[in-house]
Amino acid sequence: MSDESEDGVTRRTALVGGLAGAAGLATLAGSAERRAGSPGERMPVVFIPHGGGPWPFVELGFNDKPGFAALADYLRSLRSVPKTAPRALLVISAHWEEAVPTVMTSARPPMLYDYYGFPPASYEITWPAPGHPQLAERVRELLGAAGFPTATDSQRGYDHGTFVPLKLTYPDADMPTVQLSLKHGLDPAEHLAMGRALAPLRDEGVFIIGSGMSYHNLRAGFGPRTQPIAEAFDAWLRETATLEPKERDARLARWEQAPASRQSHPREEHLLPLMVIAGAAGADHGTVAYNGTFMGTRLSAIHFA
Repeated sequence: MSDESEDGVTRRTALVGGLAGAAGLATLAGSAERRAGSPGERMPVVFIPHGGGPWPFVELGFNDKPGFAALADYLRSLRSVPKTAPRALLVISAHWEEAVPTVMTSARPPMLYDYYGFPPASYEITWPAPGHPQLAERVRELLGAAGFPTATDSQRGYDHGTFVPLKLTYPDADMPTVQLSLKHGLDPAEHLAMGRALAPLRDEGVFIIGSGMSYHNLRAGFGPRTQPIAEAFDAWLRETATLEPKERDARLARWEQAPASRQSHPREEHLLPLMVIAGAAGADHGTVAYNGTFMGTRLSAIHFA
């Protein structure tokens, strides 16, 4: 049972049309020319662990109720991290990669169940948050100004790196949301640069969220056998995230030199959302907002404000 195969090729996907409620659409106030948000309180940026598959909503038979409860409580608390309510969310999920950074542009994104082998109820979960085409265009504008070619996807739905944690954070699905893909090659320096390009969104009312995992090795699994590996890498990650920004970014760009790096991330797609978040953080210092275990394996969340 797994959320996705290690090489990302074999997966069960399903698309279900999403319905955006009137309350959600009302938050898109303003003309078509208006950019997402308006100047005001600077938004924080956060890197969160999204767990495995549909873990908070479907009984999966895993014996880790305390760990699941602690992560769920943290994700529920995420709503209160911005001092003022955001106008929209930009989510960089570990579960989407494209040749160039690509944004979802649908005003009513469907669901994308990009996991397989779970109970039938796993494919009935809904999170009908509205999209935000204007924000998607603003993301392209900022990335383009930084030299990144970009693309759009009007059909893609919210994958489980977005809908699983954010169904806990925003259960009413009333927050306009745009997903941005990772870039093929998973170059850490490129993703740090993507984050730097997106930093102005923080002053436009956009809450930027990187959704991944500080440990992700499906072949080795989770639990006592992999606990020392995850502990070693997570300790390095916590130390790195709280360093002075210049040193932090330099170490993140060389993440493969960290203890147990490739044992924790045989493929680094679940780590790369952190690079985008660190880039968007700029001169802000990181704090460890959550540090717990999931199925016996150490995970952390990092906030920058």
